[in-house]
Amino acid sequence: MPKTTEPAPTPAVPLDDAHDLSYEQARDELVAVVARLEAGGATLEESLVLWERGEVLAARCQEWLDGARERLASARGDDPGPDAEPSDAATTAGGAR
Repeated sequence: MPKTTEPAPTPAVPLDDAHDLSYEQARDELVAVVARLEAGGATLEESLVLWERGEVLAARCQEWLDGARERLASARGDDPGPDAEPSDAATTAGGAR
């Protein structure tokens, strides 16, 4: 009987190392993850691992952006505190969110 081979397991992408990434590193890796997902061809398991990594990277980017928003507000003297919702002016400044 011919020997059947099972596909090699997908290596686990570390999810807990994102806290060490700079904004630029997390953003660049997130762009690469999205490109791989959009290209298709990955197995379901590989796609799920990529998706999970993308979620972690997106959260890390958001942490950096929130921190930058707080620093800007503090520098302007209108520090709303960590629990305040960003104003429309803060979220649209420079055309970026």
